[in-house]
Amino acid sequence: MDQKIIESGTDGGAALMPHPDVPASSGGIVAGVVMCLLSMSSVQFGAALSSSAIATYGPAGATWLRLAFAAIILAVIVRPKVTRYSREQWIGALVLGAMTAMMTLSFFSAIERIPLGLAVAIDFLGPLSVATLGFGMGRQLLWPLVAGIGVLLLAYDGEEWVGNLPGVLFACGAGAGWACYILLTKKVGNSFKGFEGLAMSLIVAAIVATPFGFASAVPHLTGFGLVEMAGLALLVPLLPYALEMVALRRMPTSSFGILMSLEPAIGAFAGFVILSQPMTPSQMFGTALVVTASIGATVFAAKG
Repeated sequence: MDQKIIESGTDGGAALMPHPDVPASSGGIVAGVVMCLLSMSSVQFGAALSSSAIATYGPAGATWLRLAFAAIILAVIVRPKVTRYSREQWIGALVLGAMTAMMTLSFFSAIERIPLGLAVAIDFLGPLSVATLGFGMGRQLLWPLVAGIGVLLLAYDGEEWVGNLPGVLFACGAGAGWACYILLTKKVGNSFKGFEGLAMSLIVAAIVATPFGFASAVPHLTGFGLVEMAGLALLVPLLPYALEMVALRRMPTSSFGILMSLEPAIGAFAGFVILSQPMTPSQMFGTALVVTASIGATVFAAKG
């Protein structure tokens, strides 16, 4: 399938990328799937490895340190041309950055209070909504439905719904932020050259998170802590956000949203391996359902 060439950046250059309104090719879908899998693994194992950082700096402090390190690293690599962007590009970067900060703060506040698998299951309702709206009212709704059932099973430990109200509310906030993040990332990624849009949005996100996390993080920082947080910033958010921005240039937002149904399964697995949070038979069955939904939705998108 031919792809439209759209102008990208402010220096007169152009980049080959799928137009947001043009269906992605089969090759683009496959590449997008690989990037999404790498992104989700990075996010979930990065989150599972963050328990000590959250305990030391608090969820807001850990979030601010991650965003600050990610913004600095990417700004050094990309060197965004901040004085040459249009008003539309600035608005997109500002909105995406603010949404990224809100989403990340909410997610780390949730996993401080409830198990990782449950937090991710609730968080997934955001991309599931994107997928459902994108697929419309046809037979494609089968995949969001299957994924939704799987998510519910992952959120149940066999005896009760695990978690407390603040943790659940934070996870819901993260899910709402995630839905907006998917739509905004596709738009911002297509309006900037390369990773300049991501670099700008991360700078904004770090600034937005500063009032929440600076005071709780700085008093506890050590030399080892700086190295640790720089490494965690690569896992979340730098690597996954970069992969997702490229993936969203190659596939429809609806396909991306339903593919994210793998996230609760990966989150539950990471919680089991790293945090010793066990999975019940019903949660394992939920994992199978979300994997089935993701494969089915991806194959359908590739054939479409």
